[in-house]
Amino acid sequence: MTLTSDERRAERLASDEHAVDMLEVARRAQGVDIAGFTGPDAVKLVAPAKVNLFLDIGAKRPDGYHDAVSIMHALMLHDVLRMKLAPGCGEGLSLDLACVAREGLAQLDVPAERNIVAKAIRLLADKLGRANDETVVACIEKHIPAEAGLGGGSSDAAAALLGAAHLWGVPADDPRIEEAARALGADVAFFLHGGCACFTGVGDVFAHALMPMNTNVVLVKPEGGVSTAAAYRAFDEHPTIIPEASRDAALAATHAADVPLCNNLVPVSEQLLPELVDIRTWAGARADVQRVLMSGSGSAVFVQCPSFADAGRVAADARMRGWWARATTLGPTRAAVVPNR
Repeated sequence: MTLTSDERRAERLASDEHAVDMLEVARRAQGVDIAGFTGPDAVKLVAPAKVNLFLDIGAKRPDGYHDAVSIMHALMLHDVLRMKLAPGCGEGLSLDLACVAREGLAQLDVPAERNIVAKAIRLLADKLGRANDETVVACIEKHIPAEAGLGGGSSDAAAALLGAAHLWGVPADDPRIEEAARALGADVAFFLHGGCACFTGVGDVFAHALMPMNTNVVLVKPEGGVSTAAAYRAFDEHPTIIPEASRDAALAATHAADVPLCNNLVPVSEQLLPELVDIRTWAGARADVQRVLMSGSGSAVFVQCPSFADAGRVAADARMRGWWARATTLGPTRAAVVPNR
């Protein structure tokens, strides 16, 4: 029996959710007390990755930021956040933050208070004027690699804003949540919208939504990453200008499939991490690959494939070459509260 595209997509989604649930044994083995995050006093959230279908970095502004047009698309690959409230320590808001790495990823080497999730929770509390003596306990289950241009940290921050709001009884559409998101970084606000959307300003101002795709893609990442700051410094020294026709076509697109794939940070990021050239060349030469583009400032490259079976083969070949790789799909997802199980 031949499955329809919607049936195949539903099957993949069910498989992804099953894979997340099957990790509970591994979580316990690593000391994460999932039982402590169940019940009505806890909340579970998903934080999807993204790719940039179009990224046009402009001139540096007097405030040090760059003008940008960014069309981002969410992926079905996601981190999982679990949050709950606990008694305070007599010092107002306290945070108890843990992180568990999955997918063969290295453990994050970031002090808890410097993690963007902690910053997000504190910032929202400030904007809400919340001064309760309480502890927000959070566990981040990482499936999205860091320094990859996939927005993992930004998505975690967006999910943390929604999770804290949920725990504090604040509606998810409270404008202070998006204010906090924009203050945290250019990509954070996107994950409150999800799907596919165009952002302008410095990449933080929502312009319009586009009809998303459910295209099969493979994410490929070499060892090491590209520092966003280093990429922008190199770009300022050697900027690449996107043709006006491509920019106009991107801004006029109403469907993700019509967006011309383009990223003017690619040349400088490939200079900073030459292995990105190897990935682009390898992927571009394959008959089972349709389009290839680096996301953000790198170091992940996304590879569009005709079918999920093709994506699986491409991912397996990439791993054989020593690269981290994951087959997934583009989708309409966003940072969101999900059933806590």
